[in-house]
Amino acid sequence: MNEAARRNDMSPRKEVLAEGVECWLGDCREVLPLIGRVGAVVSDPPYGMGFRSNYRVVRHDAIANDAEEWPLQLAVNYPADHSSYVFCRWDNLPTVRKPKSLVTWVKNNWSMGDLQHEHARQTEVALFYPGPQHDFPRGRPTDVIECARTGNAFHPTEKPVDLMRAVIEWTRGTVLDPFMGSGTTGVAAAKLGRRFIGIEIEPKYFDIACRRISEALKQPDMFIERPAPAKQEALW
Repeated sequence: MNEAARRNDMSPRKEVLAEGVECWLGDCREVLPLIGRVGAVVSDPPYGMGFRSNYRVVRHDAIANDAEEWPLQLAVNYPADHSSYVFCRWDNLPTVRKPKSLVTWVKNNWSMGDLQHEHARQTEVALFYPGPQHDFPRGRPTDVIECARTGNAFHPTEKPVDLMRAVIEWTRGTVLDPFMGSGTTGVAAAKLGRRFIGIEIEPKYFDIACRRISEALKQPDMFIERPAPAKQEALW
C-alpha cells in the first residue's frame, strides 16, 4: 500500500498532550466534524502552489494536498467565534472570500522565483476574518509583522514561532490549526498558555509536531499559566 492509500485508509487518532492541548493524526475533513466551533483559526494551509524546494541539501517530502486549493478554502470558511488568520499567496486572493484585512509578514530574506521578470518576494500574507465575538485583546494592531524566517528544519513551509505567537496574541479562545504541519502554531499556543487543537495528515510531521509542542509545554513563557498535564491519553 502506497503512502497516499495508507493515509486514506487511516482512522483519525487523537493524542492529548495536556489539558486543552490535543493533536489529531488524520484528514481534517474527517476530524473537524468531531470538534465543532473554536475561538480562533490560525493556520498556514497548503494552497495550491505545489511547493518543493530544490535548494536544500536534505530535501523535505512533498506537502500533502499542495496541488489543490480546497485546504485554503476550508481554513478560511471554518467557523471561529473570535477570528481567523490564514496564510496564503497573494495570487490566491481571487479564490477566497474578501478578508477584512490582509496582514503582511516581512521576512529577512527573499524567494528565488523568476529572477528576470518578477520582484524578489520578501513578504507573505495572512487573511484576517473577524468572528461574531471579535475584539483586539491588546488594542488595534498594524497590518505588518517583521520577523526573521526559519531555516525550515522541520517542514518545507515552516513559520517562525515568534510570528505565530504574535498572531495568536490577536485572538481569543481555543486555537485551531487544521493543517498543523510540524506544529509551530501549537508551540506558540503552548508558550502562551492557550488551548490548542492541531490536525495533521502526515504521520512524520504529526510526530514532529507532538514532540515540539510537548517540549514547549515544559518550557512556557514566564508569567504564563500553562495547561495542566493530561489526565490520560485519548486515542480514537
